[in-house]
Amino acid sequence: MITQVRSNALEKEIQIERLLAKVSGDKDGPTLVFFAGIHGNETAGVFALNNVIKNISSTNLKGTVYAISGNLKALSENKRYLEQDLNRLWTQENLDVLTYKEKLTLEEKEQHEIYKLLNDIKEKHSGPIYFIDFHTTSSKTLPFITINDALINRKFSQLYPVPVVLGIEEYLNGPLLSYINQLGYVSLGFESGQHDDIDAVLNCESFINLSLFFTHAMDKNVLTDFEFHWNRLKHQSNNMADIFEITYLYKIKSKEIFKMREGFKSFQTISKGIHLAESNKQAIYSKYNARIFMPLYQNQGAEGFFIIRSISPIFLKISEFLRKYKLDNLLIFLPGISWYDRTQGILSVNLKVTKFLAKQIFHIFGFRNQQIDKTRMLLYNRERVSKLELYKNETWFKQ
Repeated sequence: MITQVRSNALEKEIQIERLLAKVSGDKDGPTLVFFAGIHGNETAGVFALNNVIKNISSTNLKGTVYAISGNLKALSENKRYLEQDLNRLWTQENLDVLTYKEKLTLEEKEQHEIYKLLNDIKEKHSGPIYFIDFHTTSSKTLPFITINDALINRKFSQLYPVPVVLGIEEYLNGPLLSYINQLGYVSLGFESGQHDDIDAVLNCESFINLSLFFTHAMDKNVLTDFEFHWNRLKHQSNNMADIFEITYLYKIKSKEIFKMREGFKSFQTISKGIHLAESNKQAIYSKYNARIFMPLYQNQGAEGFFIIRSISPIFLKISEFLRKYKLDNLLIFLPGISWYDRTQGILSVNLKVTKFLAKQIFHIFGFRNQQIDKTRMLLYNRERVSKLELYKNETWFKQ
């Protein structure tokens, strides 16, 4: 399917297909898989990949690079989605019925094609595979990375001179990267800027180039403008490269009329009591002295805004130590906690018994929660399923 896509930032139109580009090097190396346009009103990544990947010479490349388009029909209409949010469909339950479901929605058809392509890539390549998903936001923002909280994601994402936000898997159900991370691969999202800002396109281009270097797909002597791309992202991020954690999400209810107050941008410091938004014309005030994250300034979307806080480097070091030596095994000696599926790193927690345990205790061991009912919660640990054998010899992993 050939689709016409327009960038308002570049005032340019291009024709694209599902596979935007594929370049195979003449030497063994990593596999990089870039996704763009999973949301149809987020075109920056599509144009950045079109600009960069087509200019890569196979003689200078080690491994293989894929560039994949997301929601083609929504991209053609410049809408986030048409029937369903394609970036909320990637649960195992949805995928299990996808192949034999008689009537698929528009987004399920898109998902089915991407799913087949994803499986083909996994079967074809046995070396380290990196999955990167490009997005933009409706509000002004610094460029930043979002990851599921696994050490392989933390280590790799910290190579880039931009802020990193972890823990998003606790608040969103069915993102593409959460599914890929459950398979054990390095996977990260890069939010490059505001939807129709030219900087969002240029930031994606810099991210692509840095990714080629960090994965050793291209050598620094070939990537002659490495310093330019590094300095660009560092400048665009206001020299901020902290790690943050999501602590709160304002979830918009069905039929709720939500309106964010104008002027907020991601990573902006806010005070407790500040007027943030309105719900059905009733004021919503901040309950925190913290930072606001991804405030919603578009009609489509169910996440009104997030609240984030920075994480202490000491906390991160302790967390890395506990996970490295699998000390999460000690948690089952606490009352109300048992393994639900040890091989998949899933704990079962009796909420009536473990009320005294703070969320941060589970976070430090790598567990993120999903409540099943009022009395039980399942906690997922990405460390148990991480494909460490694929990345253990990579330079960034040893640091």
